[in-house]
Amino acid sequence: MFGDLNRAEIIGNITNDLQVKYTGNGNAVCSFSVATNRSYRVDDTWKDETTFHNLVVWGNQAEQLAQRARKGTRIFASGRLQTRNWEDAEGKKNYRTEIVTDNVILLDRYERGKSETLSSSSSHESGESPKASPIKKKDSKPEAVIDPDDLPF
Repeated sequence: MFGDLNRAEIIGNITNDLQVKYTGNGNAVCSFSVATNRSYRVDDTWKDETTFHNLVVWGNQAEQLAQRARKGTRIFASGRLQTRNWEDAEGKKNYRTEIVTDNVILLDRYERGKSETLSSSSSHESGESPKASPIKKKDSKPEAVIDPDDLPF
């Protein structure tokens, strides 16, 4: 009668630069972490709590994401929760809960040089990592850089 639901959606910042790996049969996979923040009030003081989520992206989306995002990029990700377990060399059982994504949307990304476009990856080919240059407000806090091509509407 009733179906089960296994769904996770988060908005947060990527915590490390992305690297694509390939399985034995050539499938691309990218594993990384995303940090989300929660603010709450205790008496008259606001406290922040950061949670780190493990994400896995497969296929063409993994390759595209690794080209267009880096540490600090803000993303929306949705998918299903999965917990893997394995035994290490000492026989200890380990667990890892991950969000296996079916949708990742860049909410901002780093600024690219004038000659670099989305289809060009000259800095990636040379091993250099692009530099971030967020827009600054008057109070000098960074503001998200949003590319209209990344908007879902």
